[in-house]
Amino acid sequence: MPIQRQELENYIGQLLAVARFKDYAPNGLQVEGKAQIHKIVTGVTASLALIEAAIELEADAILVHHGYFWKGEDQAIVRTKKQRIAKLLINDINLFGYHLPLDAHETLGNNAQLAQKLGLIPMSRFGDQDLVWRGELPVPMSLDTFKEHIGLQLKRPTLTIGDLNKPIRQVAWCTGGAQSYFREASNLDIDCFITGEASEFVTHLAHESGVAFIAAGHHATERYGIEALGKHLATEFDLEHIHLDLDNPV
Repeated sequence: MPIQRQELENYIGQLLAVARFKDYAPNGLQVEGKAQIHKIVTGVTASLALIEAAIELEADAILVHHGYFWKGEDQAIVRTKKQRIAKLLINDINLFGYHLPLDAHETLGNNAQLAQKLGLIPMSRFGDQDLVWRGELPVPMSLDTFKEHIGLQLKRPTLTIGDLNKPIRQVAWCTGGAQSYFREASNLDIDCFITGEASEFVTHLAHESGVAFIAAGHHATERYGIEALGKHLATEFDLEHIHLDLDNPV
């Protein structure tokens, strides 16, 4: 049975507690399409390639972590933005975007899903809006072994800074471009901080603080939340769901 667009948006809004977050882009329906939804496609970013793949699959809605209309971006709908939005409108496809609420959800979110993937045991949260997670490995391992484990699980090499012989047990993590939280994390009693991207300052801070830093890929660390959300919705509403993991080396 199809679900009404508004019913789906309301359900996800409550599930992810969207109203609780201050974010950089609107969470929820970003581009309106058909009223009834039978088939959904999920992906990390609402790129033109994802939209064109969803059109081929005859999807009624696309759900992404990185949608449109970010704070500070040019409001004009021109060039690549025009191409993307035009494709959605011409094909009457809904676009839903969920950013920080999807990072934070206790089971479906990016941080929760990354913890499951890496075998981390969550224990607490910290940082702005409690977006950074803290926990531990069930059994300590060297930084060298840990980085290889992460690379194997996420199917891409990591950028790792620190003493490769250092034992790792206490870990903090925040998916995507959360390297700025490393400053706060490095003051805690942890052995390693994991995020998606790196900035120049992290090299010096890792060496000086003794806390290892791992950049495991923005896309790679955020693959799993939107897929988990799609699977949940497919089960809850008997929708057809297809997840598309389009390669991104960043």
